[in-house]
Amino acid sequence: MCGITGFLFSGQAEVKARSEPHLRAMMDAISHRGPDSQGLWIDPEAGVGLGHLRLAIVDLSPAGHQPMASACDRYQIVYNGEIYNHAALRRDLEQAGHAPSWRGTSDTEVLLAGITAWGLEDTLARTEGMFAIALWDRKDRSLTLARDRLGEKPLYYGWQGGVFLFGSELKALRAHPAFHGEVRRDALTAMLRHGHVPEDLTIYSGVQKLRPGEMATLSNAQPDPRRWFYWDGGSVASMPKGPVPTDKEAIDQLEALLLDAVSNQMMSDVPLGAFLSGGIDSSTIVGLMQHLSDRPVHTFSIGFHEARYNEAEFAKAIAQHLGTHHTELYVADTDLRDVIPALPAMYDEPFADSSQIPTHLVAKLAREHVTVALSGDGGDELFGGYDRYRQGAGFLKILCALPQPLRSLGAATIRSLPASLLNTVMEPIRPTPQGKEPNGQRMHRIANYARSRNVDELHRKMVSVWRFPEAAVINGNNPPSILADHLPPRGDLTDFERMMQLDMLAYMPDDILTKVDRATMSVALESRAPLLDHRVAEFIWPLPLNMKIRDGKSKWLLRQVLYRHVPKDLIERPKMGFEVPIGLWLRGGLRDWAEALITPDRLKREGFLQPALIRQMWDQHQKGSHNWGLQLWNVLMFQAWLEEFSLSGN
Repeated sequence: MCGITGFLFSGQAEVKARSEPHLRAMMDAISHRGPDSQGLWIDPEAGVGLGHLRLAIVDLSPAGHQPMASACDRYQIVYNGEIYNHAALRRDLEQAGHAPSWRGTSDTEVLLAGITAWGLEDTLARTEGMFAIALWDRKDRSLTLARDRLGEKPLYYGWQGGVFLFGSELKALRAHPAFHGEVRRDALTAMLRHGHVPEDLTIYSGVQKLRPGEMATLSNAQPDPRRWFYWDGGSVASMPKGPVPTDKEAIDQLEALLLDAVSNQMMSDVPLGAFLSGGIDSSTIVGLMQHLSDRPVHTFSIGFHEARYNEAEFAKAIAQHLGTHHTELYVADTDLRDVIPALPAMYDEPFADSSQIPTHLVAKLAREHVTVALSGDGGDELFGGYDRYRQGAGFLKILCALPQPLRSLGAATIRSLPASLLNTVMEPIRPTPQGKEPNGQRMHRIANYARSRNVDELHRKMVSVWRFPEAAVINGNNPPSILADHLPPRGDLTDFERMMQLDMLAYMPDDILTKVDRATMSVALESRAPLLDHRVAEFIWPLPLNMKIRDGKSKWLLRQVLYRHVPKDLIERPKMGFEVPIGLWLRGGLRDWAEALITPDRLKREGFLQPALIRQMWDQHQKGSHNWGLQLWNVLMFQAWLEEFSLSGN
């Protein structure tokens, strides 16, 4: 795990004089990603520079140092990630007579040998891993960027003036003097909607991010990047259903596949452990790790003093059953809130999934003991774990049974009633749980769902924090979206599976994996996710729906593997997750901090957000007529980011 950065100039005037200090500044900006060593390579004649920050995991010797040249000297590479099957690829190269005189045991050297023998795209097709790659071809004088299939590792890029910049994080690009940093307003609109900047957008105009499974090539001769997908998750998810295995066959096959993935990802020359929340996904990974290990696996959990948020006791019971070496840290609200000032710099652009806070704390805890930690990320999207899949599919079934005029009339009637009136009527019947949205607000939201014409429209509403974010952004508009404008092929997916597919392509890489990458790399910890081995995705998608949800239980197939290692009674309980009471905090310990970020004068001066609307929502939230905690958190994370990087709307 490392950080990469670099540039390609359209001309050469500045390269010889100042390119090295500029590249070093870009590298310094992401030095937290690779504290063990640094390296750079510059070709002034070609106008290209590559920088690498190393967190040494495999082959700790200088033979694993980057940038690395191929044995034939045609290619230079900087690479962030791990190729878990590099030993098998090394054997394949040797058997085919393509092996150079190996200099070491690193996966980087294997990548280069594969690229020399098979080409980059064919080599990536043979890999099992997570990665972001920048490859300079000295013969073709071209730069190619590539990202892993499911989006574990990030890669940002774009032209700024006459310089093409790229890096693992935006702060690397921002460190170059050519970077001008104009806020992209449609990206801000999308960020308010989702809590993150989605797809290939970034918060800056002229800067993009590579999508999962995507490659891009450019050169001085052809400066516009040519982009294509070498692996398309949407097409994989919509593949025709294959022959249906028996339950036992499916369980055996998945367990064997996961054992292989976990075994490969336990490859490390440094201390290794795992995150353990006590949920299905992380418990499965830890159970398989302990099955494969001849000594206790080191596991890590965060606990909360409030019982309704706390899974630490469940994690502890599972750790005791498996015999892991377990470390837990109980945190209070004040510990969580203390992380907030560090978030803008950590995430580089506005990011508002509040579970980023405990994720950072558990990563920090793990880094005190290990350098690599395996996680259960990906289980919800690949195995159908989110409640919204079941709820959404059930809701659509009810809607389809109602005539369209009746459905529209009912939704319009509810929307016409003031939220305060609905609160008064409903509160004696269904008291609002602490920190949740009041009944009137909830009924308005459900009425909006009822106006959905299909599963795609319903899903987009369900994953939208702001339903109409363009109303909040001055000169804002909604950018084209994979969730609305360029939807992936559906094939014969059920409504339940369609929502899974859309989350795998959007929410998972842009929210979940972004959150984990920044939280872990901020403390120089490598996180690995065995459930995101692409072979798992290619195995699970063609299976029928009843192997994902059965008898009302989500993740049915994954649960059966888990039950072979952990007793069912330690697992069966309601799903919790890393929930943070943002709404309550904004009425309490965070009130003064938030108030200072959204004063009317400040919002007007900055020129991005509509002061009247933001203040109306703030006042409603403080009075308790609405719970706008999540919506306001999105606004506040933008405002805090804006303050961190001293930008303006002018």
